[in-house]
Amino acid sequence: MYTEHARSGLWPLLLDALDPNDAEFRPWGSGEVFPEQMSSPASHDPAGLLEQWWATHTAVDDDDALDVEERLAVTAPFGEVWPGLAAGRGAAMKPEQLASEFAEAFLTDCPRTRLGLVAAPSGAEALTAVGWAGPCNHENDTAKFSAVVRDWEHRFGARVVAVGFSTLHLSVAAPPVSEHEALLVAAEHFAFCPDNIWQGSRPYTLAAYAERITGAHRWDFWWD
Repeated sequence: MYTEHARSGLWPLLLDALDPNDAEFRPWGSGEVFPEQMSSPASHDPAGLLEQWWATHTAVDDDDALDVEERLAVTAPFGEVWPGLAAGRGAAMKPEQLASEFAEAFLTDCPRTRLGLVAAPSGAEALTAVGWAGPCNHENDTAKFSAVVRDWEHRFGARVVAVGFSTLHLSVAAPPVSEHEALLVAAEHFAFCPDNIWQGSRPYTLAAYAERITGAHRWDFWWD
């Protein structure tokens, strides 16, 4: 299905819902999408966005539930210092083939998922085109997230497979395979979606998260 994109110009998005049993099928059936409010992914620098978000999420303020030492422990060994982008890797398998396999598995686990066909140059840009607002509690302009995902498409062979009310699921043809690579990618994920670490499985640290994504051919994100 993904190999047809080059011919049709339509990106297949598996549309998940907040509650698949709800007749509204939020956000898709309820109209909680806002394409007219989004900017263009091309107008944003992904490296600059990630660095900016990292600074925001690692900052300690008076209302923080964690003290300075606890906050820095979450993002060790980097602390508050943005480590920069991870280097891209050559994909060992075809990204579109992997995306198709992931889509089949996702549909098996979530049979009520619907298919959307989006006129967009890539899966990353399809998120902005449909007006998805999943990360709105952190940032209202989905185009910024699309810019980062588009960069991941190039560096890691990532492909957007499924998207829900506040979730995003990517297949990844060239995931990090070493501890250092995984830590750098984990830092990008923390900047992109801090809830993956803050509210993920214990322990809530960058290092533990890096272990989980090492060699993993899927990346899942959830925003509170």
